[in-house]
Amino acid sequence: MTLDGGEAILAACRDLGVDVVFSSPGSEWAPVWEALARQARDRTPGPRYVDLQHETLAVAMATGYALVTGRPQLVLLHAGPGLLQGACGIHGALLTGAPMVVCSAESTTYGETEPDPGSQWYRNLSVVGGPQAMAAPFVKWSSQVGDVSTLYGSVVRAAELARRGPAGPVYLNVPVEVLLAGWTRPAAARPVPEPGTRVSPPEELRRAADRLLAAERPVLVTESAGRHPDGFAALVAFAESLGIPVVEPQSAVCANFPRDHPLHRGGDLVRDADLVVLVCCRAPWYPPSNRPEAEVLVIDDVPHRPYVDYQVLSADQYLEGDVGPTLRALTSVVLESRVDVPVLPAALETPIAGDGLEAAHVVDLLRELLDPDAAVVDETITHSRTVQQYLRADRPGRYTYVQGGLGQGLGVALGVKLADPDREVALTIGDGSLLYNPIVQALGASRSLGLPLLIVVFDNRQYRSMKLNHLRFYPDGAAVSENDFRGVDLADAPDPAELLTPFGLLGLTVREPGELKPALVRALESVRAGTTALVDVRVTR
Repeated sequence: MTLDGGEAILAACRDLGVDVVFSSPGSEWAPVWEALARQARDRTPGPRYVDLQHETLAVAMATGYALVTGRPQLVLLHAGPGLLQGACGIHGALLTGAPMVVCSAESTTYGETEPDPGSQWYRNLSVVGGPQAMAAPFVKWSSQVGDVSTLYGSVVRAAELARRGPAGPVYLNVPVEVLLAGWTRPAAARPVPEPGTRVSPPEELRRAADRLLAAERPVLVTESAGRHPDGFAALVAFAESLGIPVVEPQSAVCANFPRDHPLHRGGDLVRDADLVVLVCCRAPWYPPSNRPEAEVLVIDDVPHRPYVDYQVLSADQYLEGDVGPTLRALTSVVLESRVDVPVLPAALETPIAGDGLEAAHVVDLLRELLDPDAAVVDETITHSRTVQQYLRADRPGRYTYVQGGLGQGLGVALGVKLADPDREVALTIGDGSLLYNPIVQALGASRSLGLPLLIVVFDNRQYRSMKLNHLRFYPDGAAVSENDFRGVDLADAPDPAELLTPFGLLGLTVREPGELKPALVRALESVRAGTTALVDVRVTR
């Protein structure tokens, strides 16, 4: 039997250690489907194939999976339209630093030669410059596979590029003709090794240590150190070695440092610091020119993000390398010169959440009831800082904020659950954010794939962030005097709890404070029994 390009893609997945092929498919992927059928028939080890009913869902699940494993998975979309439908999620993966290989196709012959790809490629699906030009603005790297002889190597190269810093999605256009062409596995193919480790040389570490030891009021600021292997633990060891306070600003996107640690200083930059250590920060201050009057030491694998149009770090020194190993190497140099044991400052008092259906009270209860190891994915807007503060994440993977455009929270949470089935997963989301998600497809995937989630909706029946921005620019405008706001009202939106009914999932609505805890308890019982539950909380603001 002659193998074709579908087998080349599957062989690359096996050698890369790809676990899952996420797909919202099109007709071009018949060669991959055939290779998967052979894999099942012959009981050959290989990736699992997951059919999903929306492109954003497929990409977002691959993002969630990558956040847990750190390894790129394969995403198959359809031609140019499927690629564009998934573009928001792919851009979100770029901002998140989630590695993945995204593929779609085109035709290069339009039926003028055999095999006939089908008339739709000529009439409706052709793209000037190819879909790789379409994808280029929202991926890390974009290319076309010109021949089946380079298909295996192109997929391997794409995955390796996706994983290297800055990690992110890459795109391959695999034409139908390439997929259908005969392929012979290269004799030199072998499992792909792990990336090597990069750490700054001793003289650079020494200079950084001297800065730290000379500083009287240092502060450490981090946005995403916790997403790097060993980043969370290495950051704790580093901060404790110096007794240096740690700030997670509003731009923080994950759990980086225990919120209940005595050195955690909340989300506001300490303005009188004489040394600011930026660990994995792409936008530490706003506006960008508003840097503190202090020296700045930057520790990052890729300090200057190539996908950011304007970025100001104001660094006096860079340590560039893998974050966990670099922090541990710097800690060792600091400890070699330090003879005293640092005294940890007292922890800042955390305000107690109020009663009623305030968002803080909801998160307080959620923290109390969730498993301590549960993962919380957050796609709120006006309540995001409240979720960060009151969740008090104290371990890696405890908190993740969804990046890019809204509409990916359900998929990211499902991807996290797929990657770690034994871990409890909760999604906190606003009612407006929820409506951007492919709700029907996501709930269907939750049921069919056996991926139970707890979904907590902070429901204020409005796009509150829209209104707050309007008020910021026009505090005395006509909209205020006439109470005539646009883009805000969600009074006619469907009841979130009722959306779960067609899927046999549990939907609950909470309107009174006394209903909140019983509803969350019942919802968690459902999730722990294997059924997704949504709690729609009508918060006061």
